Amino acid sequence: MTDANALLLALAIPTVTMFLIAASGSRPNIRDGISVAASVATFAVVLRLLESVMDGARPSVTLIEVMPGLVINFAIEPLGMLFATVASGLWIVTAIYSIGYMRGAHEKKQTRFYICFALAIASALAIAFSGNLFTLFIFYEVLTISTYPLVAHKETPEARSGARVYLGILMTTSILFLLVAVIWTWNIAGTMEFRAGGILEGKVDPAYVPFLLALFAFGIGKAALMPFHRWLPAAMVAPTPVSALLHAVAVVKAGVFTMLKVGTYIFGVGFLSKTGASDWLMWIAAASILIASIVALTKDDLKARLAYSTVSQLSYITLGMALANQMGVIGGSMHIVTHAVGKITLFMCAGAIYVAAHKTKVSELDGLGRKMPVTFICFTIAALSIIGLPPFAGAWSKWYLLLAAADEGQMAMIAVLMLSSLLNVAYLLSISGRAFFAPARDRMAHSLGAAAAPSKGIEEAPLFCLIPICLTALGCVVVFFAVGGLYEYLLSIPILPEAAP
Repeated sequence: MTDANALLLALAIPTVTMFLIAASGSRPNIRDGISVAASVATFAVVLRLLESVMDGARPSVTLIEVMPGLVINFAIEPLGMLFATVASGLWIVTAIYSIGYMRGAHEKKQTRFYICFALAIASALAIAFSGNLFTLFIFYEVLTISTYPLVAHKETPEARSGARVYLGILMTTSILFLLVAVIWTWNIAGTMEFRAGGILEGKVDPAYVPFLLALFAFGIGKAALMPFHRWLPAAMVAPTPVSALLHAVAVVKAGVFTMLKVGTYIFGVGFLSKTGASDWLMWIAAASILIASIVALTKDDLKARLAYSTVSQLSYITLGMALANQMGVIGGSMHIVTHAVGKITLFMCAGAIYVAAHKTKVSELDGLGRKMPVTFICFTIAALSIIGLPPFAGAWSKWYLLLAAADEGQMAMIAVLMLSSLLNVAYLLSISGRAFFAPARDRMAHSLGAAAAPSKGIEEAPLFCLIPICLTALGCVVVFFAVGGLYEYLLSIPILPEAAP
């Protein structure tokens, strides 16, 4: 099989899966089996492509020319390959987890859920493989639309309201800012193709570059840069597998991936550094990191706390791009991986807690770690990775971001990253502390003479929930020790323009 055919196959498998799931909707076991099998097959094809990219191949396929110079084109390069590998790999664990969660929580309309989930994965892969801004924009919007039914899945007034906020903010930022930026770029450069070193240098007055960058930065709403972040906490009304999709597998990762790709292949890291056009974005990212962390401290709802944690962590990646040097690109790209394995673990643990104990508040978790030790041990491992402590994955991405800030002499950014990690400790490890060491709420009620809370029957979530949680928690450790290979791979992301033949 040629690389071009493998590229098309990777996009085709989740697309065809939608129709197979729809056809088998009346047979849940077959439907769920198709979802898992498709995720495994997609990941296998993506790994085949990854091997070719690591060997230096850069496969490209043009599907259709809409008009001269405006084509739907897929072209694989190292950064996009990284995102595709993360999205397809985590689809496997999410597909398995969804079986345990959706059945354990007795969710309705599960067939629609799996159809939209497969479409979201197909869209994420199309974004990863986009060869130009036009293709990326189209599938960026498809991803937004395909995930709207997932956010509104419960069909309660709260779910519908959250879904409207989700769709409203993402569509508004895309139309008002991102679309304008794409058209402006095409007008300036005469192309929308992603190229090493960027396409704008020498074609635009440097005075206008910060304004164009602002249109991209705020137009890429999925990166959840403040103040366009409210859609992310609003979307937490969705079932937990959707939260995992939003925070780790596809949606927000599509946002920060787009931010990195635009910074690297449209503006060019050298051009941003030379003009100082991204200096202001560093401070916006730094503010988002700290403000979102402080807000997370105030949230008693577990998923809301994790949502604001995501807002903060995504801005690490934006900061990496804004630092405009190679270490920033490497640190930001690495954080896509490390945050994905850590945050998907945290959200799947939150879902397991809901399925097993029907608890959603941090204040309700006292003593629960002693009844659900596997879940909370995995939660703690993932929390330590998000914080950035070795031997867990997040330590490396934060290290390279610190090096990027040091290379630019940005002591303030170093301070922001260090303070943020302390805030991470406060809002994440406090959850583990309550779960393992606080007296159980039923014991407290009994000591006060009240009726004991009915929690004696609480035990671990179904096996289909626990296995994915353990795998991703293990991933937090494995990535830490495999970072040498990941670092070498990320060095292949082209920072400088390609030399003329």
